[in-house]
Formats: sequence, structure tokens, C-alpha cells
Amino acid sequence: MKVLGFHGSKDEDFLRLTFNSAFDPQPALERELEPLLQTLEEHADGWMPDVVEGKRRRKYARSVIWKALEEARDGNSTDVGLSRTKWPALDMTLWLMLPPRTPTLEISVNVKPLSCFAEAERCRHFVEMVRAWALRYPVTHAFAHSADDAELAGSPRFGREQQTSIREGFDKIYEVFWLNVFGPKLVKTVGRERMLSTPAHRVEELPDGSILLVTWPTAADFISDAVREAQARAHVHLRPDLDFDTVLRALRERSAALTPVEPRFHPDVAPLLDRVVDRIASHERQRRIAAFNAWRPPEPEEWLPADAAPPSDVADTERALSQYSLHAEHLVVILHTEVPSVFQAMPESLTDADFYFWKEDYPKTRLREVLDEHVVPAVGAYLGQVLVHHLGGRWIPRKKLMETGVLVGQRVWLPFVRAHRYLSSCESLLDYSLTQLYREAERHRAPEAEEPRGG
Repeated sequence: MKVLGFHGSKDEDFLRLTFNSAFDPQPALERELEPLLQTLEEHADGWMPDVVEGKRRRKYARSVIWKALEEARDGNSTDVGLSRTKWPALDMTLWLMLPPRTPTLEISVNVKPLSCFAEAERCRHFVEMVRAWALRYPVTHAFAHSADDAELAGSPRFGREQQTSIREGFDKIYEVFWLNVFGPKLVKTVGRERMLSTPAHRVEELPDGSILLVTWPTAADFISDAVREAQARAHVHLRPDLDFDTVLRALRERSAALTPVEPRFHPDVAPLLDRVVDRIASHERQRRIAAFNAWRPPEPEEWLPADAAPPSDVADTERALSQYSLHAEHLVVILHTEVPSVFQAMPESLTDADFYFWKEDYPKTRLREVLDEHVVPAVGAYLGQVLVHHLGGRWIPRKKLMETGVLVGQRVWLPFVRAHRYLSSCESLLDYSLTQLYREAERHRAPEAEEPRGG
């Protein structure tokens, strides 16, 4: 049973629902949660879970959920996850706090991609699901919105104090999202009449005194100016201390930060940066793409003119070359599990290595002495071997490793110097990438250089 990975390298925006409420602990959990699952099954339009994630993964069934909750019971709490094997992806969790602590039901629903909720009918089903839950389980607070936009909102519920803020309730409205259910305590603070008169797509008072508010018929087009204006109007109505123009300006800034930017990366490092931005959190990605579009890596300085480079000063050239091979093989040992292409010693292998070191924050997570004594020689030798085997280069051995070069055309490249700069910090992995030096050396290869050959 293959479950779609919700959080992966191809991260993208999704609809996030957080629902926080009380529940009655007296009946059996099965009877108390039966209406929740019945509602889910009726309204999960196109994103119904088909997998239960407990101590082990099982096909969705209510009986399996009861079993998973019992297995996960740990003193005064229990939880169960629900997911899907098909697109759209789902990451859903039911979490229950049990007596003697205050009985609490927290539901988290994340559906990816957000574009699924561009259809008004699917959004209506989603709202009806939340409404039915709110009618059955006394709500403290509930909201649904673009996860990316919520991350940029900066309200307490999305910061470090998220859980504390939710459980203790809010003293004021920090943000108005696409779908909101304000609990009776907050309704009283804001004023029932004011809240019921909010300009919005849908405003409904529920029997327990909470109020359901939907700003727009659909969730996916939150970035458009019309939706932002509706969001701002609702917010300043509920918070008369706020200024409409200021609120709208902030919303538009968030829209600008999330508007797709066409990558125009420096060609030498474009394959690397394409992979880097895929790993960046989706709410930060467009800004990083824009920054990378403007960024140009420093031109490689790790070279000498061929006629100015010192000649070899080692007595046994073959022994020196053998030592470089051993160093390069050490990099294969380090990377082969995570970077299988390292066996091939191709130019593309350098990009794979660049990405791995960046992804792992390698200079930050390894001891400096280990990097200097073992990893720098391994990286430098590997880079040198690729220059030799694919650009017709020739090693110029030196007693001092940092003086050792590879002659390509009319330049002698210093791969160990490059490796040392490269591994000096996490930022340096991009500034001094192996890929870029190779591409620069490739451009300066003499026309008569031998054809690239396998390594």
C-alpha cells in the first residue's frame, strides 16, 4: 500500500484546516466520534482518506480507526492519522486529550494541492463538513486557509505559540481567513451583532453561540485582489482599531510574495538551483527564486595561467596520482548511498554532490577537523578526476595539496583550493559550487583538447 508523501521535495501549497473543540468523554470513543467520521465520509469530496496511520498502516475503515486509537492510547491522550494513496494528497490527524485532563478534540486536515479547492461545490462541501463538526463538538476556534498564506500571516496561531494560543482561546481576532469558526468566548469579546454583520460571503450563528464566517466562495483564489479586498473588509470590520488601507497593503504584499516567479538562474548553476528551490518551503520559494534570479556566483578564482603555474615537485608522480585516486574514492564512500551517481564521476555527479552537501548543511553539521582532514581532500580529488576524465585535464602533482593543479587548456585549476572554500560554510556550497568551476573550466578548454572519456 503506497501512501503519497505529503511533505516532500516538490512541496507546494495546500489547504490547512485546524479544528479545536471539546467532546464528551462519557460514551465510548466509537460512539462519540461516529458522527465526525460520518460527516467526513459525506463531505470529503475527492480527498477521502483510504489509509489509517497507527502503529501500522491499514486500509481505511471505522473499525480500524477505533483499533488504532486504542493502540495509541498513552495515559491521557491518543491520536490517529489518516492519509491517501491517490492524488490529491491528504495528511489528517485526530488527537484527543482524555480525562483526568480537560477532554479536547483537535482535528488537523491538510489537503494538497490547494488548487483542488478552486471549485465552489467542493468548497461548499468542505464548509458543510466543518459546520457539522462545529454543531456536534463545542468549538474553541477553527479555521481553514492556504497554508502558505497562513505562514506569512504572522498571527500567533502560526508561530511558536500556536498550540498554547489555540487551547487558551484568543483575546482578539489576529487574522481573518477563508473559513473561520469563532467560539462563543471570542464572539462575546468582539460583540455578537458586530460579528453577525461582517461583510462576507457567509456568516452564520450556530446554536452554541459560535459563529461561522466564510470570506469567499472558494479557497484557492485567495491571492486575487478581489478576495484580498473582501478579506481586508471583514478583518477591519471585526477589528475597528485597524486601518483598511494598511491591512489591504499587507495582504497584497503577501500575495506578491506568493505570486509565481519564472526562474532565470545563472546557466552554470541552474540545474543545482532548480533542485535547491524545490527544497525550500513553498511559502518562501517565490522570494528565493527572485533572489536567485538576481544572484550571480563569484567567478572562479582557483586557477593560474599555465605559464605561471609551478611545475610538479614530487619525485614519484605515479604514487601521487594513486593518492588522488584514493582521496576521490573516499568521497564515493561518503556519498554513495545518498548520491549513487558519484560512482560514475560525471559532470552531473558534481551537481548531485553539490545538492547533497547543501541539503545536509554539511559544513554546519560536521566537525571542522573532519572536514579539513578528510572531506576537503576527497572533494578536491574527485573534482580533479572529473576535470581529467571529461575535459582532457592533466594532474600537476605538488607536495602541498593546496598547490596541486589540473591543467586544462591554458589554465591550471586548483581543485583542493576550491574544495576548501566550498566547504567553509553552507553559503559557500552555492557560491563555490563544484558544478560552476567545472563549467568554467569547460569553457576554457583548448580546442585541441582530447574528447571527454569515461572515468
